[in-house]
Order: sequence, then structure tokens, then C-alpha cells
Amino acid sequence: MDKQTQTISEITMLFMKYGIKSLTMEDIARHMGISKKTLYQYVSDKNDLVKKGVGLLIEHEKVMLCSAMEDSDTAIDELIGVTKCVSSEIGEMHPSVIFDLQKYHPEAWKLMEEHKKQFIYNMMLENLKRGISEGYYRENINPLIIANIYIGMVDNMLSPENPINKHSSLDKMHTEIIRYHIKGIANDKGIEYLKEALKNNENEKFELD
Repeated sequence: MDKQTQTISEITMLFMKYGIKSLTMEDIARHMGISKKTLYQYVSDKNDLVKKGVGLLIEHEKVMLCSAMEDSDTAIDELIGVTKCVSSEIGEMHPSVIFDLQKYHPEAWKLMEEHKKQFIYNMMLENLKRGISEGYYRENINPLIIANIYIGMVDNMLSPENPINKHSSLDKMHTEIIRYHIKGIANDKGIEYLKEALKNNENEKFELD
């Protein structure tokens, strides 16, 4: 990783921790121990900084999710792995980040929207097809419709107007979405496999009983 990429990546972690609007370019330079002149050698302004940071986050998430998919034995293991990745990414995220992106940095938000509606949608679509072929998901579900429903739930989760955002973290909400998703698509074989898989993973997030 070159110096520019490393610096922008570290600044993006500051945004995730403190929010975006609350940090000025002066604050960022001070946190990083660099001059504003050095910072402006990497980006043209704060919008550019946020957009480049979001781009790095998306690429990092793609690598993590692809790794989780490649390492999974079944479609259900894949969902468990994907959810762990998502939890690690958004679990400590400052609650204002999504609002800040939507209101003040539309170009960066557009990148996230495209990522969700293309990469995430296709990932869930392929998981549904895989689960059906492996015999863990119900054969009568429509993958195209269910994948769209999942994206709709994520949209609702990320909406600043959703009142539940004041009481629950994105991490907890995503876990509930996945539990809801699995219960809706898995057959009896899939539910039993999930219970055993969770014992092996020592993970209680998806407790179904």
C-alpha cells in the first residue's frame, strides 16, 4: 500500500469513529500528524477525501466478502461468514456516518448505493441459487424477488429517517435482518444445518429458538 492510500485509509477510520461532518480538514491533519499542505497533495478537498475513502472501504469489503464466500462449504456457511464480515465493518461505526454521507457527500454515497445494488445484490442472488441447489433453501422461493427484498431491508436499515436507528446499532439490525432472511428461505434441512454450524462457530448471534 502506497503512502497516499495508507493515509486516506487511516483518515477513513477516523470518519468511521468520529463521524464525517464533525471533522474539519484541520482536525484531520492534526490527528494524522501531517500538514494541511501534505493532505492536499493527496486530495483536492474534503469531498474528494470522503469519496476516495469510501472507494477504499468498498474494495476492502469486496475482498473480505469474496474470501468469506470462497472459504464456505455451503450457502449457509457463506451467510454466516458474510455477516461476520459486515459486523466487523459496521459494529463500531459512528451513528452519524450514513447521514453525513447522504446529506453532505452525495458522490461518495452514490458509490455505496452502486456497490449495494450491484455487488451485494448479486452476492445474495448467487447465495440463494446456491442454497437451493444444495438443498438447504426452499425450492419454491424466487431468488430475484428475495434478493430485492433483502436489498430493501438494507435500504430501510440505512435510512436516517428510520426511528429504530436511535435505539439499535447497525450491527444489531443487520444481524436481525439475516436471522429474518434465513428463517424465510431455509427448509428444515437448512435450519438443522444452521444450528449445528453455529455450534461449531461458537456464535450465538443467529439463535433461532
